[in-house]
Amino acid sequence: MPTFLNVGGNSKKIPVPPFYAGWEHVLLDIDPRGNPDVVCDARTLDTLPAATYDSVYCSHNLEHYFHHEARQVLKGFAHVLKPDGFAFIRVPDMHELMATVVERKLDIDDVLYQSPAGPILVRDVIYGYGVEIERSGNPYYAHKTGFTKASLIRILRANGFPIVFTGTGQLEVQAYAFKQPPSVAMAQQLRLPGHLPATAG
Repeated sequence: MPTFLNVGGNSKKIPVPPFYAGWEHVLLDIDPRGNPDVVCDARTLDTLPAATYDSVYCSHNLEHYFHHEARQVLKGFAHVLKPDGFAFIRVPDMHELMATVVERKLDIDDVLYQSPAGPILVRDVIYGYGVEIERSGNPYYAHKTGFTKASLIRILRANGFPIVFTGTGQLEVQAYAFKQPPSVAMAQQLRLPGHLPATAG
């Protein structure tokens, strides 16, 4: 059975992408309140055993580190992944956010969209969900950096992932990052033929 490491996933109650169905789910988080399998700061992934996981899943967590720390986190992803493994990363799309703010003439305190948790303000996407930060008093929920498609590709390629496939939409960048070219079977499973290898320029 393949195994994926869910970095910063908070709780196993939160749904993961359907292609992980049938995989062993190992949850890693710095906050023990969500009952993670591994309590660890993602900046220290290089202290875990190498080449252990078939995939690393990181959904809206990479932006919670300073930019120089995000490089360290990605190097940790490469460390814990098997040679033919991949990282699947989701982050807010700051390029689409800026374009939307300009097009709709929004203020930083204006509502950007409605979510199941309530209204999401422009500032929530930039700095982190303010309601949760205030409610919990937990600074880990704050955003410390941001990414566009091009900047995410650059940081991945510079930190152990030369092969990157990307997609954008709904204020999000998604990236499948590989240390080596994916097999035909993996490309089919992830539907990568529908993507072109990403370029930073």
